[in-house]
Formats: sequence, C-alpha cells, structure tokens
Amino acid sequence: MQESCINHQMAGFSLYCLRNCFLVFPLLVHFCQSRLIGPTQPIIATAGKDITLPCHLVPGENVAAMTLEWTRPELDPRFVFLWRAGQDLINMKNPSYIGRSSLFTDELKHGNTSLKLCKVKPADEGRYRCYIPDKDEEAFIHLVVASGAVSSPVISLANLDKAISGVVLQCESPGWYPEPELLWLDGEGNLLSAGPTETLRGPDDLYTVSSRVTVEKRHSNNITCRVQQRNTNQSRETHIHVPEDFFDIPSSSPSVTDTSPVSLALCILLLILSVVFLVRRKRKNVMKTNRRPKDQTEDVRVSTEEDREREQLNMKLPITSRQQLQEEQQRREDAENTLGDLQNDKEKLENELQDEKKRNEDQEAKLKELEKKNTEIINQLQQEKETLEELKKQLESKNQELSDSISELNREKMIRESEINTMKNQLESNKQEMMKSEREKDEIITKLRQTILALESKLQEEKQRREKAEKQVQMLPTETEEEKQNKEETEKKVQTLQIKTEKISQINSPSKQKK
Repeated sequence: MQESCINHQMAGFSLYCLRNCFLVFPLLVHFCQSRLIGPTQPIIATAGKDITLPCHLVPGENVAAMTLEWTRPELDPRFVFLWRAGQDLINMKNPSYIGRSSLFTDELKHGNTSLKLCKVKPADEGRYRCYIPDKDEEAFIHLVVASGAVSSPVISLANLDKAISGVVLQCESPGWYPEPELLWLDGEGNLLSAGPTETLRGPDDLYTVSSRVTVEKRHSNNITCRVQQRNTNQSRETHIHVPEDFFDIPSSSPSVTDTSPVSLALCILLLILSVVFLVRRKRKNVMKTNRRPKDQTEDVRVSTEEDREREQLNMKLPITSRQQLQEEQQRREDAENTLGDLQNDKEKLENELQDEKKRNEDQEAKLKELEKKNTEIINQLQQEKETLEELKKQLESKNQELSDSISELNREKMIRESEINTMKNQLESNKQEMMKSEREKDEIITKLRQTILALESKLQEEKQRREKAEKQVQMLPTETEEEKQNKEETEKKVQTLQIKTEKISQINSPSKQKK
C-alpha cells in the first residue's frame, strides 16, 4: 500500500511538471530569442553630411558569419549594402550607394548591424529595411533628408499697384529640401493672401521657392516672409518695413475716369459748332461779293471806254466768285462729312464709354468676389487651424494612452518574470522532493530485499526440518498422534511461508520495473 501511494504521488508530480513546462517553455523562448531592433522615429540627416542608421540584435549575438541585407524596395537594384560570407558584395549594390555605404565590421560580433551613409543626398530619403535571413528578423528605418545651411529669404519691390495704391513685394529663397512652404505675415502675425508659390527644382535636387503679395495701406507696414519645412522643423524668415511714402501714389479715381470721355465729346461738339459757324460766315461773305459785281455791270454799260475796261474787269469778278462759291460749297460738304464723321466718332466714344463703365462694374464685381473668396479662405484656414489643434490634442491623448499601455506591458512583463522565477523555484523544490522520494524508495527496497532474504533463509531451514522429520517418520514403524499433529503444523507453516514468499516476490517485481 505504501509503495502504491508513492507511485501515485510520483505520477501526479510528473504530470504537474510537464504541464508547467509546456506553459513556461514558450515564454522562455519568446524572451530568450534575439530580436532585431531599430529606431521608432524617423532619422533626420543633413544633405552633404554623414549619417548612421541604427540597427542591432537584442540580446547581442555574433553576426559576422551571417548574411546581412540593407535594402530599399523602390530601387532597382534594391540593395544598399549586402554582407555575405564575411564580405561586402559591391557588385550587388545600387550604383548610387557604391563607395558611400558601409557597416561597422568590428561591432558585428556584438550584434551591431548599423549602416553608415557618407555624403547624404536628397535622393537618399526613403524607407530602409535591415534584414537577417538566417534569423528571419527585420527592422525598418525611415530617413528624412533636410537641406544644409539655408540662407534667409530675400524680399524685393516688384511693382506698384496704382489701382489700389498698393505695393507688390516678391520673396525668394533657394537651396531647400524637401519642398518647403512660403508664408506672408503682417506685423501682428496674421496670414496675408498672396499669389501662388512658384517652385523650381534644380539639378542638385534642391528647391527654390518664390511668391508675390500686394500690400495695401490698411495693412501694417511691417511685413514678414517665412519659409519653413514641417518635417524637419526648419524655418527662415525675413522682415521688411514699407514706408508710407510708397503708398502716396497719384491714382485716377473712378469719377475722373468716367467723366474724361464726356469732356472729350463736349470738346468735339464745340469744335463742330465752331466749324459750322465759320462755314456760314464765309457763305454770307460770298453772297455779298456776288451782288456787288452785278450792280457794277449795269453802270458800266452807259459809261465810257474806261468804264468798259472796268466792266471787263468786273465781268471777271463773277467767275472768281463762282469759283469761290463752289469752293465754299465743297468746303461745306467736307465740313458736313467731317461733322458726320465726328458724330460717328461721338457714337463710338459713347459706346466705348458704356463698355468702359461695364468693365469697371465687372472689375468691381470681381473685386467683391475676390474679397469674398479671401474671407472664405481665411475662414477655411482658421477651421483647418482648429482641426489641426484638435488633431494635436488627439495625438497627445493617444501618446498618453500608448505610454500607459507601455507601462502596463512592462508591469505585465515584470509579473510574468516573477511568475517564471516562482515556477523555477517550484521546479527546483519539486526536484529536491523527487530526489528525497527516490532515496526513501531505495531504502524501502533495500529493507524489503533484506526481509525477503531472511524469509528465504527461514524457508530453507523449515524445508530442512521437514525433510528431517519425514526421514524420521519413515524410519519409525508407526506414527503417533502427536507426530501427526506436528506434521500437520509443519505443513501449514510451509504453506504460510510459501504464501509470504509469493507476496514478497510480487511486491519486489513492480518495484524493480519502476526502478
């Protein structure tokens, strides 16, 4: 019974150990396996300088004999660096990275697989993959390339807008990467509505941005041109003060522009009236000259030869007067034609005046529409600003949640580690108990063997006694009743001894099998 209880306890303990091993083994594998770790935030590099893309195994392990790959999936060929059989395979590299990418070979034995890039270019920006095929571990690093020493933007006077008494300013800034944004601000820091930003990309992949803005007198005289990059948090700005003298520009008001065609038409009418007056006056003079020669011819008929000569001379006068009359008529017709032309010109001018009025009205309507659009754009910008602030708050809350979750994960990790330690301690204690139980079992088995040997010796002695008794019985002619009783008792003892030996052998055989 005692041995069966021990066997039952040992079986239960073995099942408990196996169950705990199945639970603990995956955790041990998870925490003990090396993992490839890279940065969680983008790496910002300056164009023209060197940069290191960090990547390493945790816990550290010698990877000098393994295959290491640094790739960019969008390139062809995609290899930035390839390490195989302890060598740098230059033929497999992308041509743009030959001579510029390398590993820290002395640190490979510690699991450091970081990549060094020399003389970073704007084209190096992108997503990099650090991969160890032998372990099937990978990490991704995002590289952002920013322009180097960027000069401040330059503001210049582009033009004078006489229509609104404004000043047109131009801002230009070269040598940026990636593409920046250009903003115009007044003295209070408010955005000014400006024209579209012009962007030019040079052969060195650097951007030049420029923009124009019209500044009116109602704005503050202090103007700021700001060029910034949100990804790299890099910005440059230039301030300018516009004197008030620039805004004092003589401009033609709408009333003057509207009345100038009217005054021109009045001048033309006065000119026409003066021409008509002169034509009529000359006509009257011609009529008077025509009457005088007729009176003189009647007096000459009665006069002397001298008078005849005078008459001949006077006869010549009507011919000249007729010519003058014809000339005056021709002039009159010409004046009437010019008058008609002037009337046509007047009508044309009136039509042009109406068209000009319509254009002015259209321009005023367009200006009103532009003002409405500007107000709408300002409202949209304010709404976008509010949405950005809300997104910022959401990001902050999410970051807080992530930090809380990370702290909870760390706590769970500590709890699991403590559980693993307790399980290890339990395993050690159970192992010691098993050792004790095995020792006790060995002691019990040795005792049982000793008892079996003693019983076997007693059995042999009883057999010998029985044989002697049988011999004595055979030698005796008759058996007495006492002898018969003794014989029966000895037989019973022999039977009991046989039963005991069988039980002992049964107990001994399973103990040997278990051992």
